[in-house]
Amino acid sequence: MILAKNIHKYYDNLHVLKGVTLHIQQGEIVSIVGASGAGKTTLLQILGTLDDPTKKSETSLEINNENILIMKDKALSKFRNTQLGFIFQFHQLLPEFTALENVCIPAYIAGKERKETEAEAKRLLNYLNLSDREHHKPNALSGGEQQRVAVARALINKPAVIFADEPSGNLDTAAAENLHQLFFKLRDEFGQTFVIVTHNEDFADMADRKLVMKDGLII
Repeated sequence: MILAKNIHKYYDNLHVLKGVTLHIQQGEIVSIVGASGAGKTTLLQILGTLDDPTKKSETSLEINNENILIMKDKALSKFRNTQLGFIFQFHQLLPEFTALENVCIPAYIAGKERKETEAEAKRLLNYLNLSDREHHKPNALSGGEQQRVAVARALINKPAVIFADEPSGNLDTAAAENLHQLFFKLRDEFGQTFVIVTHNEDFADMADRKLVMKDGLII
């Protein structure tokens, strides 16, 4: 599903990623852990096509059999919108829109019909036990509810891979545990691949595979 080879990243003279190579299988839940500054979020952003690697010899990145590094901007944006989902520590919901509207946005960007999109959004919100909250705006939702709306938004286009950066870092213990269990339920029911950066060691240990980063490399 994801095949990355010799991934480097420089910010001016700062060498953040130093030749990361990894292979993630379809349907696998992979956690990435390490101290702050180890390069976890930078790697996640590059795997998620939100940032570009510093190209070196033999640097490559393939996701779902697509060569990411040769894609033009328009094709890459479409691929990102339809094939990848994102969940962040801070839910990034748009405050002026309801839960239902927030979930629908990626599908509208993909050009999907309104009726079909709203039906799928409602199905996802119901699946996530949010059917009674679909017309509430984010400020009327709890932290756990906001994050579940963000999960529904990440799922609306049926992506092959979901990237999550500290998805439970802003939640209380009970809400975090519920979110962690949800990821495994989603994987088992929909077959999605999850790549998750986390400082939660208990959750990291639950993953199919835990990758530890140090000084820009997986050790």
